Amino acid sequence: MPAKQVLPGRRPSAVKAVRSVKNAKPARTVKAQGRRRPAVGVRRPAGRGPLERIRRTQRQLRKAWDRPLTAYYLIFGSSLLITVLGLVMVYSASMIKALQLGLGDAYFFKKQFLAALIGTGLLLVASRMPVKLHRALSYPVLAGTLFLMVLVQVPGIGVAINGNQNWISLGGPFMLQPSEFGKLALILWGADLLSRKGDKELLSQWKHLLVPLVPVAFLLLGLIMLGGDMGTAMILGAILFGLLWLAGAPTRMFVGVLAFAGVIVALLIRTSPHRMDRLACIGATDPGRNDLCWQAVHGIYALASGGWFGSGLGASVEKWGQLPEAHTDFIFAITGEELGLAGTLSVLALFAALGYAGIRVAGRTEDSFVRYAAGGVTTWITAQAVINIGAVLGLLPIAGVPLPLFSYGGSALLPTMFAVGLLIAFAREEPAARAALAMRQPKTGWKRTGQRWKSMRRSVKRRPSGER
Repeated sequence: MPAKQVLPGRRPSAVKAVRSVKNAKPARTVKAQGRRRPAVGVRRPAGRGPLERIRRTQRQLRKAWDRPLTAYYLIFGSSLLITVLGLVMVYSASMIKALQLGLGDAYFFKKQFLAALIGTGLLLVASRMPVKLHRALSYPVLAGTLFLMVLVQVPGIGVAINGNQNWISLGGPFMLQPSEFGKLALILWGADLLSRKGDKELLSQWKHLLVPLVPVAFLLLGLIMLGGDMGTAMILGAILFGLLWLAGAPTRMFVGVLAFAGVIVALLIRTSPHRMDRLACIGATDPGRNDLCWQAVHGIYALASGGWFGSGLGASVEKWGQLPEAHTDFIFAITGEELGLAGTLSVLALFAALGYAGIRVAGRTEDSFVRYAAGGVTTWITAQAVINIGAVLGLLPIAGVPLPLFSYGGSALLPTMFAVGLLIAFAREEPAARAALAMRQPKTGWKRTGQRWKSMRRSVKRRPSGER
């Protein structure tokens, strides 16, 4: 057989490749419903199928979710939206109450707006403070809070509202509730205490884990309970358990402290007819004897009449004297009536985002103080939101606590916004977040010679006429 001829400059493998391309047959196609599609067995190009698009979207979302500044933006954005929406709902829910009292329709809104402005200043200050300064403030904040809580119990200084003596008059319409600042004081002081003991490896001993954290927390709880505010005491107890859990308390110790607290709570409820009546209103659908469950039932009425999208902003019926505390403890019910299920789910989603971001900050840091403080703040806001919303839904007894950042009340808003500033500061302190923020901040502006520098764009000389 004659030898195969090979063109000069070509290798045999190249010749085979050229012949295979020439002899290749086009892929068989099948007509289906008026269009041509590849036959069975022919692979679809990558990236065009619906499953591939879903996977690509999931990867993009996961990549965006894992960015260094995700927690920072979640905390800032969710807290801002909750506060702004809360201002709108405070105005809507309180206008009838203000008119009934002979005040202007925007009376409560103006007070809440002033508190929000002061709280925004506190948030910005707290978000810019270094961690060392936060730790340095822990003892002064605790001492000042204890002093004010003692003053509340002094006759002539403390003021009783709705049967609870937890207020101090600041003159005119302004009141201060020191127990709200007790939550922030316990978090800062407890985080600093546990952090210093953890650095010395003392938290493995139960006496160092419990003392003096638990006695000081019980002192705060006792002062709060002297005023009769069991709802705030429950939140303070949740913060204490959160700090112990973050410190790695053994299971038997954790269960023991929880059982002891449960016995005390049961005794306090059993010995108070008022608290027993509130406990009996869980899941009530009728006001009952002497209208004991009036507030709980009308909260359910407000939620039920809202439907999917509500009756419209300002169109609530229950706020016309039917639902007590419509702008404070039961503002979530008015939100459901006016904005419907969509509005209430939006509020829940914002609180869920804030809680997730706080857990993320606490879980990713290497600083023990930041971990304890971020976990304590997240426990505080989440537990208070659950207690408030659970009471409105009839799943928990009415505890008389406001919805964080949302309900009317400057004494509750100010420490909460400072605590949110703590979370923002901690989110900024992550090494990756700090580097990302440093890259986004401009180093300097224009030099007087007209040359731009320290920029990603190339340097361009500017002529006096503005031409390049």
